[in-house]
Amino acid sequence: METTEKRQRGRPRAFNGPSEASSVQSLDRALRILAIVAEGSGLSLSEIAASSGLAASTAYRMLTTLENHGMVEFDTSDQLWSIGVETYRMGAAFLRRRKLVDRARVVMQELMERTGETANLGVAEDDCVVFVSQVETHQAIRAFFRPGTRSPFHASGIGKAVLAHLEPERVGTILRKAGLQRFTDKTLSDISALAHDLATTKRRGWSVDDEERHPGMRCVAAAIFNEFGEPIGGVSVSGPTVRVTQERLAEIGPLVRDAAAEVTRMIGGVQAG
Repeated sequence: METTEKRQRGRPRAFNGPSEASSVQSLDRALRILAIVAEGSGLSLSEIAASSGLAASTAYRMLTTLENHGMVEFDTSDQLWSIGVETYRMGAAFLRRRKLVDRARVVMQELMERTGETANLGVAEDDCVVFVSQVETHQAIRAFFRPGTRSPFHASGIGKAVLAHLEPERVGTILRKAGLQRFTDKTLSDISALAHDLATTKRRGWSVDDEERHPGMRCVAAAIFNEFGEPIGGVSVSGPTVRVTQERLAEIGPLVRDAAAEVTRMIGGVQAG
């Protein structure tokens, strides 16, 4: 027998049904309106409502919400809606990442060939590093990071390369938020040990993840910088410790450092001192 869900008090009948469905519908409508506004050069509420197929009152609620987030702007003099500055910031972020991935590819390919190990590209997020590209070695045993894989700053070569070029206050804020989880016996989960490692990394220009995230794997990394000299990610080489030996670090380190510097140059970045 079909049952009817009891309507919650204080809500109109239009809000009956799963909350997830109405949330997705609202998001879909808002994104539709955002696309309409982006295509115009200043649209009135009635024009937006007509193009979206929504009632003017519904379109207005969507617009004011988008306005609160800087996604659209309202000109009170001519009563027209236009695209907001926040959409530009988001679009610019996408273009930066896309340019970074595309231009780093040839450098990573050469780095893999010169070292014989897998080359990785990662970008810094608020509390972790996200791997976005990889050029795998032809060796049978090799490191593999699926695009989108996340790794804590303190337990990854790229993460430590980034931290080494941030102000101590910023590093402290990141680590307090993310924590210093221990993954292996070699993870630098002590703040003083990590600080010493970061100082060494900054001085020589490349970091080492010495089995700190995965036992039996070693990684060498260097930071990539944007046009303001800020570290935004890094390039790394990773492989099993039987091949990426302690003796090879002095050979691999400068190669990775030079590769990261080349990517920095290619994206119009400024190498930090």
